[in-house]
Amino acid sequence: MSIIKEFRAFAVRGNVIELAVAVVLGGAFGRIVTAVVEGLVMPVVAALTPGGTWREWSVTPLGLKVGSVLGATIDFLVVALVVFLVVNKLLARKGPVVVTSKTCQECLEVIPLAARRCRACGEAVLQAA
Repeated sequence: MSIIKEFRAFAVRGNVIELAVAVVLGGAFGRIVTAVVEGLVMPVVAALTPGGTWREWSVTPLGLKVGSVLGATIDFLVVALVVFLVVNKLLARKGPVVVTSKTCQECLEVIPLAARRCRACGEAVLQAA
């Protein structure tokens, strides 16, 4: 098989395409989160923090940039909080999770909830209550 055919077979596989879509959507979502953080959250943080150039604060003659590290840490925590709130509070408004499978105690195969025997090992399984 030629390199071109192998590459084409690799590129059109489902998981590669799904990964590409996820990367594009993740980038777009990242821009939304950045806009929310910069436009809505950081002005509030700036109002609550001391004025001036605290992000340029350095310590010792070595010039350790403590303010830069603190600023990056605060930025990370704010972005993580916004992502958490969006994912857990806004997107997770689905109904309760319905269990449709169980695990065979003998071979650990996942089997339908209504199964009376494991399809992999044939072991009788307990019915769900």
